[in-house]
Amino acid sequence: MNAQLKQYIEEMILPLYDAHDLAHQRNHADKVIRDSAILAKDYDINEDMVYAIAAYHDTGLCEGRKTHHLVSGRIIREDQRLREWFTEEQIETMAQAVEDHRASAENEPRSIYGRIVAEADRDINVDTILRRTVQYGFAHYPELTPEAHIQRALDHLDEKYSSHGYLKLWIPGSQNERNLHELWKIMEDPSRIRALVERIYKEEAQQ
Repeated sequence: MNAQLKQYIEEMILPLYDAHDLAHQRNHADKVIRDSAILAKDYDINEDMVYAIAAYHDTGLCEGRKTHHLVSGRIIREDQRLREWFTEEQIETMAQAVEDHRASAENEPRSIYGRIVAEADRDINVDTILRRTVQYGFAHYPELTPEAHIQRALDHLDEKYSSHGYLKLWIPGSQNERNLHELWKIMEDPSRIRALVERIYKEEAQQ
């Protein structure tokens, strides 16, 4: 990996995550970087591009969640420092990859780079998903009552992560796929998934 690129991203890009909500701070970016590197080992692709894509993928949250993927793409295209390490074609591929990473995207990512960052961003772990869902509620809907927080979380989980949810995985046979099937089994029992969300809500409320 290019040492200068890594230094630039660590000093100038990753600190941008410190201003995001609890579910999308620097630990999330670090996790996506690590998982992207692991997934990339199975493909003959540019590791510096994989690293940069993962690092920039949620930078667009500075302008809100709804279009953050598009803003992240714009940030990559407008970052002149990236031209010290990448060609214009590579920069465009990276911008498209972050634009394509969003879980609600209806179309398949346009490149293997997009599929890798989308997969790495999913983080299909039961406790992590439930905790991030509750944390998002605290950050964006502080006025809600405890019961409303819990119901919002349950509704979001059903909309996104259930067997009929909008989340899509693009790398078959991945650990994410196996973990998602585990979550489906839990969500099939309404009392079980509610009990888990209530426990995490109480833990986060005490923070």
